[in-house]
Amino acid sequence: MGDDDPVSAEDLENYETDMELALYREYRDVVGLFSYVVETERRFYLANQVDLQVRSAAGEVYFELALADAWVWDVYRSARFVKSVRVVTFKDVNVEELAKAELDLGGGPGFSR
Repeated sequence: MGDDDPVSAEDLENYETDMELALYREYRDVVGLFSYVVETERRFYLANQVDLQVRSAAGEVYFELALADAWVWDVYRSARFVKSVRVVTFKDVNVEELAKAELDLGGGPGFSR
């Protein structure tokens, strides 16, 4: 296929599927490095520090979100690790603290092998 050949819909779909799979694998590899999962209407983040403030102006309520030491789920970003992120949104924000995995999942009380 040369530079001037058109890209088929199948080629494009395969490329996007490969990109999503690579992103998922990266997420799986890095999720243990972070303390929080943050979802906004536009993005999904992993972060180690989260500050969520509810603000209001002119009768409208909005959310101001500051993240530090973050990873951004975005297939089109080449650099997904970011030092800080600031998000302002009028939509819902979901922040969840991740549970730290036990080193030996089978050895604790209540677990059977």
